[in-house]
Amino acid sequence: MIALDHPFEWHLDIFWTLAIPALVVAYVVATRQEGCRPTRRQARFFALGVVALLVAFMWPLGDLAAHWSLLALVLQRLLLTLAIPPLLVTGTPRPILIRLTRPAAVDAVLRLVVKPMPAVAIVTVVAVGTLTTGVVSLAAHSSVARVVIQIVVLLSGFVLWAPVLTELPGRQPLSAVGRAGYLIVQSIVPSFLSVVWIFAHRALYSSYDHHARVLGMSPVLDQQLAGFLAKLSTIAVLWTVAFPLLSRSHVTAGTDEDAEPLIWSDVEREIERADRRDQRARRPHAATPPDAGPGVPPT
Repeated sequence: MIALDHPFEWHLDIFWTLAIPALVVAYVVATRQEGCRPTRRQARFFALGVVALLVAFMWPLGDLAAHWSLLALVLQRLLLTLAIPPLLVTGTPRPILIRLTRPAAVDAVLRLVVKPMPAVAIVTVVAVGTLTTGVVSLAAHSSVARVVIQIVVLLSGFVLWAPVLTELPGRQPLSAVGRAGYLIVQSIVPSFLSVVWIFAHRALYSSYDHHARVLGMSPVLDQQLAGFLAKLSTIAVLWTVAFPLLSRSHVTAGTDEDAEPLIWSDVEREIERADRRDQRARRPHAATPPDAGPGVPPT
């Protein structure tokens, strides 16, 4: 626990100071391989994702979110869920994404989260569960717990965008209307907690109630502004993506253009999944000894 003397006092976040450069080095090494070179557009998106990571975790936003301001915490989480995941995924060449998601355990998770209903459920549980007063207090008092919670929130951002991002291999094909409807649901369901913050008459988070104030804001005002930011920003970002999809579906109604094109990597991933299912189906039969006949005990 660091000493809380002033909201804008600088502190070093050791984990993310090491993790973010490691991510950049891994990207540079991976994209130097043959067939994995990023386009300029991909490189720009990845760079923007790294910048967003630095803004989210470094001073001053990282310190303010950890100990001082619910408004700062909400801004940090908006970056972790709405900005960073799509930028990193869009900025990563598809061969690398295929390689990263090929392990059976990773692919099993991906196969689940690319479906809209599980994605909404997971994002809602993480968004609400990690913003309970007990969890926020734990994060404020333990740097280890705070990093774990931040990683969980970041992963939930990848889950949020998984049904929409066409770069992910083996995704469930969704029409433009389906993706737009999914984004609209995601903008409404997980953010209902913000309504509580807006209309609460007292500060709900003792972790952010200090004598020193951030920009002179009371904890109640900070909490209300956090509620407005969470609600309006989520709607603004997700609806900005959803409405062009709806417009596209209106233009392409009754044609085949609304359907996502078939990509070989998606077909290849389905073949790999079928092979795994066949291997699991054969495994119990291979482990069962043959019947040696009546009266003869199995060896």
